[in-house]
Amino acid sequence: MSQTVLGCNNVSHWFGTKRVLNNVNLEIAAGQILAVVGPSGCGKSTLLRAILGTHPPKAGEITANGVPVTKPNRNVGIVYQNYSLYDFLTARDNVAFGLMLDQTSLSRRVFQYFHWRQLREEQRAQATELLDKVNLGHAINLFPHEMSGGMRQRVAIAQALIMKPKILLLDEPFGALDEATREELQVMLLQLYQENIDARSVGKTPPHTILMVTHELNEALYVSDRIIGLSQYHSEGANGATVVYDKPAPVFRPNDPRDFEQFEGQKDELRTAVFDPEINQHHSDYVSFWKDHSKHAES
Repeated sequence: MSQTVLGCNNVSHWFGTKRVLNNVNLEIAAGQILAVVGPSGCGKSTLLRAILGTHPPKAGEITANGVPVTKPNRNVGIVYQNYSLYDFLTARDNVAFGLMLDQTSLSRRVFQYFHWRQLREEQRAQATELLDKVNLGHAINLFPHEMSGGMRQRVAIAQALIMKPKILLLDEPFGALDEATREELQVMLLQLYQENIDARSVGKTPPHTILMVTHELNEALYVSDRIIGLSQYHSEGANGATVVYDKPAPVFRPNDPRDFEQFEGQKDELRTAVFDPEINQHHSDYVSFWKDHSKHAES
């Protein structure tokens, strides 16, 4: 099995008497791209904030790259639905900004100016390379107000990727975009997944491990290789939501046609297991990813 990048062990959270998460267990290996879906109010954002480290869980443990997550750290990056860009910086300098804060201090930039200037050019070169990767090489000198929403979101993703987090969280990253732009960015995620495949083929660790929260089932099944259902609709739902669905998703390549009919059956299964409040199944009834994964590896 690949290196475990993220682990959630019996993670629970509550607000006063309201139980939100109940014994969430999750193991994510390097190179996996997961989509998390679930009903409104099931705690998807709460789980994401716990993994990020801004709101640690009340019980249980989260580890990223083997290190307990108790606060924000370099192992975990995030891209929100609303683009976290600086209006006064170009696309390239927005992407390079994190490296500047990580690799230098204000005093170093002032008192070691010539060294800082050289380092800044190296950081900007890395930023340019990433902007090329997300198809924004032509826009490196544009400011946020000069870019479309889709362009700004590409910059935000490059801004996160340049820090090389062990896992990247995407919180409804395409929710505010029009359908055509959303589809373009979905293909961009498939291109990152293709990079993982290419890395594995030569014996390297896949560079991109991604956990994306989305409310679109088509999107979840299209861009991921594994789909997680978080829901309060299970036999112990009074104690909070947990993982009630964990199965492989169809794998698409960047140039594959969008044949959503391939997973109509899995969509129906998700609606039943995750979104139907009348279903009262045990939370593990639809949790079989690692079992399915092992069977596939042996075949």
